[in-house]
Amino acid sequence: MTTFVLRVALPDRPGALGAVASRIGSVRGDVVAIEIVERDAGRAVDEFLVELADDDILPLLLSEIAEVDGVLVEEAHPITGSFRDRRLDAYDTAALIVAERTPQDVVRALTCRARHELDALWAAVIDVESGMLIAAEGLTPAAPWITAFVEEGRRGDPTSASHENDVEWVDLAAWDLVLVVGRPGWRLGTRERDRMAALARLADARWMDFSERESRISYPARASRSSGTTQTGRSLPGSRVPRPPVRSAEVC
Repeated sequence: MTTFVLRVALPDRPGALGAVASRIGSVRGDVVAIEIVERDAGRAVDEFLVELADDDILPLLLSEIAEVDGVLVEEAHPITGSFRDRRLDAYDTAALIVAERTPQDVVRALTCRARHELDALWAAVIDVESGMLIAAEGLTPAAPWITAFVEEGRRGDPTSASHENDVEWVDLAAWDLVLVVGRPGWRLGTRERDRMAALARLADARWMDFSERESRISYPARASRSSGTTQTGRSLPGSRVPRPPVRSAEVC
């Protein structure tokens, strides 16, 4: 049994989804899950998680789907491991990041979970200002390349698009760092960018937790009188916590 994820563009109209599922069933494929990736201007992009008895059936499956009017298979990728519920993935990620007790471990957990949730080949957290990799997972490109890619993106340089957006980044604003994810040959769309933004918000919330804790330790009298106003940026906990070393292929 081989599992594939198929990214399919189809008309956003009643019956189109069922027609694709029917074609998958015609070659004895089992649709394990369907997820909406994008919807815009009468078109939708859905991902089908499909189990096939034999991977040799894939070409036949793709030709069957192509017979559906207005449907285009954008990508087909084999995946390893058992079926994952992406909704539970999100809860697991939140639980793991909230459980970490140091900034270094939060960054490592964030990098690991970003790669896992997005089925990415690699993920990294980088300090663009210094060009230093703070954490890395998978076959990560060199730090200068990642830094240049982010800087070009910030300038709005259209040439910074990497292989039709198979590399994406998001600012970790409270940390003054950037999370970058790469999935060569597999486009990162709106859904993936939304997930990266959600991960960034979660990481920034943890930084605020560290900031408040450091403020209570450093200024206990002020903290007892204060309503809890905090600072953001690296200076509060970052001045006491060294940069974590880069660790590759870490298990979440």
